[in-house]
Amino acid sequence: MKILFVGDASNMHNCLAQALRDLGHTAIVASNGSHWMNTHRDINLKRSPGKIGAMKYVLDVLRALPKMRGFDVVETCDDIFLDLKPAKVRRVFDWLKQHNRCMVMGAIGTDYVYYQACHDGKTYRYSDYMVGDKPSPYALSSEYQAKHEDNWKLPLMREHSNHILGNIDGAISCLWEYHECYKPLLGDKLAYGGIPIDTASVEPIILDREPEKVKFFIGIQHDRNILKGTDLLLEAARRTVDRYPTRCELTVVESVPYDEYIKMLCSSHVLLDQLYSYTPATNALLAMARGLVAVSGAEPEFYDLIDEHDNQPIINVSPLIEGDIDAKLEWLVQNKNEIPNLSRLSREFVVKHNDAHVVAQRHIDFYKKLLTAK
Repeated sequence: MKILFVGDASNMHNCLAQALRDLGHTAIVASNGSHWMNTHRDINLKRSPGKIGAMKYVLDVLRALPKMRGFDVVETCDDIFLDLKPAKVRRVFDWLKQHNRCMVMGAIGTDYVYYQACHDGKTYRYSDYMVGDKPSPYALSSEYQAKHEDNWKLPLMREHSNHILGNIDGAISCLWEYHECYKPLLGDKLAYGGIPIDTASVEPIILDREPEKVKFFIGIQHDRNILKGTDLLLEAARRTVDRYPTRCELTVVESVPYDEYIKMLCSSHVLLDQLYSYTPATNALLAMARGLVAVSGAEPEFYDLIDEHDNQPIINVSPLIEGDIDAKLEWLVQNKNEIPNLSRLSREFVVKHNDAHVVAQRHIDFYKKLLTAK
């Protein structure tokens, strides 16, 4: 098949495209390089700041369109897959639909449908925006209220979402959260793909004995600190180290080059990742592929979706249970003899469920189903 990806997030589409090529397909990525990550793309659609940058970006998109026709499948990165206002994105979408066989939306980030599900009081027990029936710390933050509070509430966002959903052939999700909110809307037109990880390129460092001290690791991103609950994970980790200073230690990384980040990560045992998630995302999965234990989201709903009932190595933390993070970190310190086994199981989990070729094959199977039905 000939497959075009438009847009990318956290290198997902680039990684997936590489795996599809390995399996004998043609795969092209047109993206902005996942913003600051500057990931590989075949068609560069990176927008520069300012009015001149905006005009140049529109010209870049128009020049790219002739290269974006004649594909069996076009998969977009959510419904806002270009750095343009919804009305302009919609015009590009309609052109892509007219000039290609099959349109698929990748449900891989926050959009109108996910935002509404976070606030409906029934889809999730907690989310980035709500914890139980109360606003999350992020929803109460000045950053959210200044920048994001009304974005997904606008009628134009609902209209845009309805237009895209009404004209795609199918959608494929990367997390349980996105799968769950689209399931009532799309039914059989929805498939679960998962997040692809190039496990062959990640050398595992599996512990073969109990560590003397448990080495916790956390990376700080200021623009996502409260959103992902990293602030609360950090506070709990510091309390744990204060209680057990001879049995554990904490490395906090902030704004360092990627190579240095990986080096420090690989000398650790436990990654503290996210609090408000049901599913381990890219950062946790990459760490697990290296043999680290991930403290993140791994709720029963996620394991049920992927039909995994034996190997569940992720340390799930819940924002609904007071003291849950402290209890889970304390358990790791008091049971550090379990870390070598959790290290091995973590690598096995990612290879089984998130290896790039495994995820690519799920996409291939779904694409074939959609193309057969046309």
